[in-house]
Amino acid sequence: MNISLVIRTKDEADRLRLTLASVARQSMAAEIVVVDDGSRDHTAAILAEAQTTMPLTILRQPASQGRCAASNAGLRAANGDVAIFLDGDTLAAPGLVAAHARAHAATAGLCGRGETFHLRQTRTLQDPEQASPRPGYEARLARMPPAEREALKVTRRQITEDFDGIHARATPGIYPGAGPRALYELEISALQNNPDCSVLWAASSGSNFSVRREAALAAGGFDEALENNEHRELALRLCKAGARMGFVPQARTYHLTHRTGWRDPLVERDWESIFYRRHPLPEVKLLAVLWASLADTSPIPPASRLRSLPELERAAADVSKQALLF
Repeated sequence: MNISLVIRTKDEADRLRLTLASVARQSMAAEIVVVDDGSRDHTAAILAEAQTTMPLTILRQPASQGRCAASNAGLRAANGDVAIFLDGDTLAAPGLVAAHARAHAATAGLCGRGETFHLRQTRTLQDPEQASPRPGYEARLARMPPAEREALKVTRRQITEDFDGIHARATPGIYPGAGPRALYELEISALQNNPDCSVLWAASSGSNFSVRREAALAAGGFDEALENNEHRELALRLCKAGARMGFVPQARTYHLTHRTGWRDPLVERDWESIFYRRHPLPEVKLLAVLWASLADTSPIPPASRLRSLPELERAAADVSKQALLF
């Protein structure tokens, strides 16, 4: 089975350098496709440097086309039987490719979700390898004792020689916070313990997500009208076509977090009408209820909160029954 890693990146050159270092030490070889979505920083130089030591297929979008368009461009350029999507600010554990390959060999039509961790200490850093500050955080880092600032670093040497040490510093969830961790835990729990749950597509992730490439292309790829939750929408389409959402154990990624750039789906709700128009299902409408139920100060009344994907499935079924009655 041939595997393609599709890495999407925009203006994160110093993090991309680390991502490529993690990809270079995979225990199983994979085709590497990098889509530069209109970067204006030194991403081109990082890619040129990496090309001297590892084979890369590089696609450069002259202007940013958006995350979905970048994903689709990488999907079309890839040649593997399976495509694994990765972000340019995310480290891949050494066994990531091999773990996805094993999972797809065992399960036909798999949509694979691996374990997603984050490295909170990088959130104020421009370059995690040098512990250089992002604009606006210069004074904060300057006040740190040298040993404390040194402990923030994530380096290529650590990736190559001590990845276990990186894992020891990581926390479950794609972003810091109680809500992201709770979401991670309920998604992984459902994938591990409720394999027949009809809403497992909601447990897909934007990064560390694998699909059969031909199936994804036949389905039309990612919906480029969406700027959020596009991975869940594609997973739902693929599951409707007969695919199966599944957990990929030992496929681990580590997000080099940042203070800005995250689009909160409970604040920016444009995705909801697009998603629901394509899939007019109660479970799609109830996604926001599930996520809002996980907040520290949830506006959802306790009796109405959803705290698991099986609860989401049951609530959607109840809504459908009520609709039939009326």
